[in-house]
Amino acid sequence: MLKVFLVEDESIVREGLKNNIPWREYGYQFMGEASDGEMALPMIRKIRPDVLITDIKMPFMDGLALSQIVTQEIPDIKIIIISGYDEFEYAQRAIRVGVEQYLLKPITRGALRKVLLEIREKIETEQEQKNYLETFQNEMKEYEEYSRRSFLEKVFGGVLSVQQIYEEAAKISLELGGPCYNVVLLSLQVKRQNPELAGQEPEGFDRVKEAMFRYFMRFPEYLVFRWNISLYGVLIKGDGERMEELKERCLTNIEKICSEEEFSMEWHVAAGEPVERLSLLPECYTKVNHILAHRFFNPRQHILTEKDAAEFLPGKEIKSFESVDSAKVNPEIIQGFLREGKQEEIEDFIKGYLAGVKDALESRLFRDYLLLNIRFTTVHYIETLGIDQQEVLPENDPDRIREVSVNSGNIQDYMQELLERALTLRDRENENQGKRVLNKGLEYIEENFSEDSLSLNSVAGAIGVSGNYFSSVFSQEMRMTFIEYVTKKRMEKAKKLLRQSEKHSGEIAAEVGYKDPHYFSFVFKKTVGCTPREYRNGK
Repeated sequence: MLKVFLVEDESIVREGLKNNIPWREYGYQFMGEASDGEMALPMIRKIRPDVLITDIKMPFMDGLALSQIVTQEIPDIKIIIISGYDEFEYAQRAIRVGVEQYLLKPITRGALRKVLLEIREKIETEQEQKNYLETFQNEMKEYEEYSRRSFLEKVFGGVLSVQQIYEEAAKISLELGGPCYNVVLLSLQVKRQNPELAGQEPEGFDRVKEAMFRYFMRFPEYLVFRWNISLYGVLIKGDGERMEELKERCLTNIEKICSEEEFSMEWHVAAGEPVERLSLLPECYTKVNHILAHRFFNPRQHILTEKDAAEFLPGKEIKSFESVDSAKVNPEIIQGFLREGKQEEIEDFIKGYLAGVKDALESRLFRDYLLLNIRFTTVHYIETLGIDQQEVLPENDPDRIREVSVNSGNIQDYMQELLERALTLRDRENENQGKRVLNKGLEYIEENFSEDSLSLNSVAGAIGVSGNYFSSVFSQEMRMTFIEYVTKKRMEKAKKLLRQSEKHSGEIAAEVGYKDPHYFSFVFKKTVGCTPREYRNGK
């Protein structure tokens, strides 16, 4: 039922309209009445009716003044002006303030019925279009995330000029204005030691993602983005004097969001230092990555800063291997990096790993232990991926081992080559696995894209992977999002049916996966540029 409110200073007319019009029969609920605009305004603000019927000439506040205020406060309201004055000037003024209909007294029941039914149909159509647009935008939200990530990859990679940054940002409706910038990165990983969660992605990933986007999208100073399957980020922009406050607020809320999921996930967040130019964002991003690389050495510390990274730089004296903290050479540090590290983090990781034991490397016994620990941990990890150890070991490995054993200065080079090979093989295996998953997904989509229940999660479930993982693999390999791909497939089939069959639009909608034929027409026009009928007629 649509809500209607009546304002009329003549009590006879007001009572007649209130009591003699079958409001419910026309789809309306009569919500209230007033004798002038001044009395009506606070009631309208409280009730927020869909339709306002008001006389034009009234004491204290006339109908035009009331309409002008109401349309500013309730933009979607429909207004019907009634008047005994058949003057063109009133009609002109009524149109200027957004009045929907202009009726002259005496008002007949038939005339008002016609107007009310027309307005109801218009409101329902507008609401339907609004719902369609909202549904369409929700479906395209994944595309927006992908576009944002693709854009930021270029920004942080330093491949765009400042002018190009602004041009690219405008294309995807991103506001980047701000005298200062900073970057915060959040790493999320499944808690491996929890046997209940082995081999699956916990629901916590989706909850963290939704909470992150829900919170940070409320504030123009934050631009939240998803970098890859396990890494999220926030680009902070604002005045220089507020950057510290904005960074602390960002870290506090990330901690609050992630702490609720600590049972299922490991999380680490790193914050950079502010820069005053967009052109300096690659430098800021590199520094944050450097800080985040130290998460492997102190897994219990969730919030990492530049100070934490500095603790792993060379300089601390260790006189003998007996004084080395055993936690610093725990094989799990190497294992963690092999699972989650990136190629660009290798150098920082090695420096941090060796910094805490630098002087102890003078002991050949300790050096041999460290070297073999690194070697066998890496070999074991590669073999768990189904890859032969010979693929990861450097050429002339026995000779290299002996050389490093004798000369500690070569241990960093050996580690660099070993880890580079291991991460290359890991990424190759992940890519191959991703392609296998993608091919299964594409086969399933090809067979089921006409099903209205098809979704990213239903495809992921059918092929036995998580929605998060499938979404990441799909957009990376296909260079488009899942919903873009499915919509494209559906529209291609719809266009073929429109040209090659006599089926009406509703039948075609059902055949290509849309329960609602009106929504099908809406999506068709949005993506193809014309209505199904216009397309069929060759326009």
